[in-house]
Amino acid sequence: MPTTTRWSCWPRLFITVVFVSIWWQKANSQPQINLLNKGCSQYNATNAADFFDNLNATFSNLRSQLSGGGGRLFATAEQARSSDPAYTMAQCRNYMTETDCLACYDAAVAQIRNCSAANGARVIYDGCFLRYESNNFYDQTTLPGNVQICGNRSAPEAAVFRATGEALLEDLTVATPKINPFYAASKRSVASLTVYGIAQCAQTITRDGCRDCLTVAYRNVQACLPDADGRAVDAACFLRYSDAPFFADNQTTNITPFLGSGGTSNKKKAIIGGAVGGGGLVLILAAFLLWYKFSRKLETSPRSDILGATELQGPNRYSYKDLKAATSNFSEENKLGEGGFGDVYKATLKNGNFVAVKKLNINYNRAKADFESEVRLISNVHHRNLVRLLGCCSKGSDLVLVYEYMENGSLDRFLYGDKRGCLRWKQRFDILFGTARGLAYLHEQYHVTIIHRDVKPGNILLDKEFQAKIADFGLARLLPEDQSHVSTKFAGTLGYTAPEYAVHGHLSEKVDTYSFGVVILEMISGRRSSDVDVDAETGYLLEEAWRLYESGMHEKLADETLEADDYEVEELKKMVEIGLMCTQSPASSRPSMSEVVAMLLSDGSLEGKVPSRASWSYGNGVGVGVGGETSTSRTTGSSASNATNSFTQFTGR
Repeated sequence: MPTTTRWSCWPRLFITVVFVSIWWQKANSQPQINLLNKGCSQYNATNAADFFDNLNATFSNLRSQLSGGGGRLFATAEQARSSDPAYTMAQCRNYMTETDCLACYDAAVAQIRNCSAANGARVIYDGCFLRYESNNFYDQTTLPGNVQICGNRSAPEAAVFRATGEALLEDLTVATPKINPFYAASKRSVASLTVYGIAQCAQTITRDGCRDCLTVAYRNVQACLPDADGRAVDAACFLRYSDAPFFADNQTTNITPFLGSGGTSNKKKAIIGGAVGGGGLVLILAAFLLWYKFSRKLETSPRSDILGATELQGPNRYSYKDLKAATSNFSEENKLGEGGFGDVYKATLKNGNFVAVKKLNINYNRAKADFESEVRLISNVHHRNLVRLLGCCSKGSDLVLVYEYMENGSLDRFLYGDKRGCLRWKQRFDILFGTARGLAYLHEQYHVTIIHRDVKPGNILLDKEFQAKIADFGLARLLPEDQSHVSTKFAGTLGYTAPEYAVHGHLSEKVDTYSFGVVILEMISGRRSSDVDVDAETGYLLEEAWRLYESGMHEKLADETLEADDYEVEELKKMVEIGLMCTQSPASSRPSMSEVVAMLLSDGSLEGKVPSRASWSYGNGVGVGVGGETSTSRTTGSSASNATNSFTQFTGR
């Protein structure tokens, strides 16, 4: 009887012990689930059921990795069992315990599920972050969604706190990319003041990528000082400071060995100490410190471009010797195509991976400018519909760019080249949609407006899944925030260039919209906009499209290689109308690329939107060169006035 009584108490005792254990864990838990940032993609997964299955599988995989012991606080998982793959990443701050990490992760999963069928989302807490996408994003470093979160109270002795905080954050920014696994926690004390800070990068990016991301984060969080706490979050990094401890004293990192000769802030610390000891001289000495800091930056900082990236930083540096060997001495057999500023070759690296190598082969001074322009732009711009720059090489007059390899080459091959007739209607739509998203990102979602200036099928590349990616940024220009357009010399490809740009040199993002409209019409018809081998009855593509639209016979523009049951006539009509809207004049009547994306996604009609025929456009679709010779080639640096003969007035309306 006593034995039975003793054992019968075990279930109740066990439940009590478990309850107390859980209560104790929660009472002492610090999952740090203060929500800093949440974002959901504006696009939904194509097949929500398949996507959710894949996503749930990756969430389970991530949790297994994080709970597997060994202090693992970073994990990635992917599942691609259908046409809607899911890629996920989770990371906890390195000072978190496994229990707290899992609690933070579980909260992030619950929060991110509120994004419903969005094909991408991220949730960032103080203690962890979680992100998923329908495309691989593991190498992304910085995105337009980067934000700063500042506290709502000022620190005591504001001037000294600001200087101390800046010194600590700058040292963390320098040291963290050199520390495996891209994490550092440190504190800096001056008299009664202590500033605590951490820096962390995703483990899937490069050292250079970590440095670039933290550089942006440092600039962002600097604006919070002298608030008592602040944070900066980005696609692949996190930077935080506070006047209150948020990690244990025994969890600090010795960052001094990673700062060069004694650190970047020794002089600053000496000045701060003197300021504190001087009592009434604090403000004067702090002001001197700030002057010293900024004047020193002006003298020693590397020159930066308008995108905020240090010149030619970011991509990998390749050996010219290795690239020469990888392309069999840039042989004709490996040539993928010829561009306005260089030829592109297929290269096989030593690890067996394929890349595309672009060798600039024109006037060195001009090529050097385009080389630097393209490297600076692309190394800081990341989007699933933009070709990724992997690296570069500069040896004497030889300038080389290395890109991800696109298995299916350029779109023009499939419209009127050796692959003509291979694209189904669904593929054509998806390619246009992807291109529109890429342009919308450049125009409106990046932190500066980038105008491509040479949107055409030859610069739209296709990967093995026929996903479109925009390439060739050699002519790209930046549009200042306070200007609607800039005046510049014409550069681009006649046949795709908006009239206000070719004639008057007025460059705005609507120039890319015009070019995209021409690409839509080429995609529908399978014809070149500048094709001169057409009969008088048919006319040139843009004028023919307007004629058929006005007569209500949109479907006659369809590519003859398309099967009649491959597309809906109403869908084709809508696409024609979108293309014509994009080519309207004046430029202000054209939709933005984000509006184009919305129109492409819309079901049925365009809700009363009616394209209005431009008052001018290409007369014969080609540029008239010197001596009256026709030319459809890419033109750069020519005077805008030289392009006036390539336009004529429309008549009859």
